[in-house]
Amino acid sequence: MAIHNDNTHQQLRLATQIARLYHEQNRTQPEIAQLLSITQTRVSRMLKFASENGIIRTTVHVPPGIFSDIEDELQRKFGGIEFVVVDAAHLADENVLPALGSATAAYLERVVPSCEIIGVSSWSETLLTAVELMRPLSTGATTHIVQVFGGFGRANSQVYATRLTERLAQISSAEAMFLLAPGVVSSTPMHEMLMNDVSCQHVLEYCGKLSMILMGIGCLTPSRLLQDSGNVLDAEDMEELRERGAVGDICLRFYDRDGKLVDSHFNQRVVGISAEQILATPRRVAVAGGKRKFESIRAALRGKWITTLITDLDVAQALLDD
Repeated sequence: MAIHNDNTHQQLRLATQIARLYHEQNRTQPEIAQLLSITQTRVSRMLKFASENGIIRTTVHVPPGIFSDIEDELQRKFGGIEFVVVDAAHLADENVLPALGSATAAYLERVVPSCEIIGVSSWSETLLTAVELMRPLSTGATTHIVQVFGGFGRANSQVYATRLTERLAQISSAEAMFLLAPGVVSSTPMHEMLMNDVSCQHVLEYCGKLSMILMGIGCLTPSRLLQDSGNVLDAEDMEELRERGAVGDICLRFYDRDGKLVDSHFNQRVVGISAEQILATPRRVAVAGGKRKFESIRAALRGKWITTLITDLDVAQALLDD
């Protein structure tokens, strides 16, 4: 920092004095003005001068468990997708869920009130955990919470298909819209019949109006929730999806390693939101973690299925290293 003349030297001295009073002694600008017998405008001008000349330097100390640097790197790598990275390093896959659920609950408490119509993938353990952790929200723009595909499996398992939708609607003071149909049917004629049903059409119309959709990310190996429901992809479906290169799914829409939709007989029997409607939704929030889901998460990012990913540190680091 060059000192050209006495006037500059005095200006630097005054700026330094004011900066120390303001930042080290927590004096207010009016107090400093009175103490030094100068105007408050000059105090403000000197603080700006101190910042511009390196007398005041701002540093950000990141607390433990916050990974904003990794989130920023991922955002640059994947073209603007938002990331929330959770401290669950070195945990087994089944133990990642509570950490992801807690972070997701905090995220949703922030963003839900600004979204009018919200779709939910009703078969995500992590989302169910998150919503059950959420506190009642202040009145916002939210009017409808929409179940975006039908239920599965045994009758006593259908509670999972409605619990998440009902709970999120309750805490956001919105109307819950349930898709009272099987999530997957046995034939394309039955699929056409349900898709033309008035009650299904009423709910599915909202899938084209979503402000946000909340989703899990699946892989070919069914989640514990789906296994417990009694509904697992049959061997024929699994074989077809593998042959066509499927590595993961969002809302039962399977995609390959590049994130491209896999055209299959199974895809034609899903009763719910279409791939086109998912991709047309402005905010697409996915929650997924654990090493077994790495390939399906990476492919979802490649295919731009999501705009926000909430995941664990191990997956985040693997995405950067890939």
